[in-house]
Amino acid sequence: DGIRDKLVTGVQTCALPISRIAILGATGAVGRTLVEVLGERDLPIDELVLLASERSAGTEIRFKGETLTVQAVAPEAFDGIDVAIFSAGATRSREWAPIAVERGATVVDNSSAFRMDADVPLVVADVNPHAAHTHSGIIANPNCSTMQLMPVLRPVRDAVGIERVTVATYQAVSGTGQSAIEALREESAEVLAGTATPEARQYPKPIAFDVLPVAGSFSGDQGYTDEELKLVHESRKILELPDLRVSATCTRVPVFDGHSEAVWIETREPLSPQAFRALLDAEAGITVLDDADSMTFPTARQAYGRDGILVGRIRADLGAPNGLACWVVADNLRKGAASNAVDIAQLLL
Repeated sequence: DGIRDKLVTGVQTCALPISRIAILGATGAVGRTLVEVLGERDLPIDELVLLASERSAGTEIRFKGETLTVQAVAPEAFDGIDVAIFSAGATRSREWAPIAVERGATVVDNSSAFRMDADVPLVVADVNPHAAHTHSGIIANPNCSTMQLMPVLRPVRDAVGIERVTVATYQAVSGTGQSAIEALREESAEVLAGTATPEARQYPKPIAFDVLPVAGSFSGDQGYTDEELKLVHESRKILELPDLRVSATCTRVPVFDGHSEAVWIETREPLSPQAFRALLDAEAGITVLDDADSMTFPTARQAYGRDGILVGRIRADLGAPNGLACWVVADNLRKGAASNAVDIAQLLL
């Protein structure tokens, strides 16, 4: 389809002394994607241990031609583990991460449990890899919407500085989990069968053939959701810009996989759309698809199954003197979660 695939990061993958890796939450959408990504990477893994709740124990998952059986999580399951990648939600992370660390593992956590803790680094491997080496046993993965935006903002920050970022997200249902994927299928089937308003199965309102102006749960009394506040606070921490002005509106759309973002950036020094495009085109993990004449622009469908970030609709923001606008798309299960977790595991070595 003409899209140039690029390497995600410059992290070396050869001769790494990782021997045993565990995944907690292996049967979930992100967990299964983690298994896929690890299977694609050339990592010398002596053993991959798959962990989940008692309910999911016994599930069989294929990895590099072998069938692995998911085990019920227990303290002794982390004995001898070098890196434990968690994707089982904040509650389980708070419960099991200290236990895993005590047993000798380094935890890469994909939940919101530790992201804003002062002593826990929040890492995007191709943005702030140095932060991974400051950990005390736990490293946090950012939210998927934050994840795909940071590699776009980092070269702009380095080149001309950033004053403000405004972003509207259009988030796929897979960001909620496997149950939301099934809900979209079932609701869509009802609509196609002639039901005007299907039963809402996952969200407060049906998601099929509609756009919900809320992603996440409302937090506090300011009218913002936790998804929106994650974008604000996580961006500041990752970019090391504590005073960065960030405005976010997060929506949920009837797409299975792939988050899209409309982004406006106000820079400190002028940066032309052409220069912005050149900065992004030089980034290993970003593919620019931007040609108005041929209607070339990225979509969520194009991002599916890719580790990289797609950017298009690059233009000047007519409402700000030093303003730029663009459209950013990535696979939320891969780049937004699994791939970065595996990249962090590589950075640790």
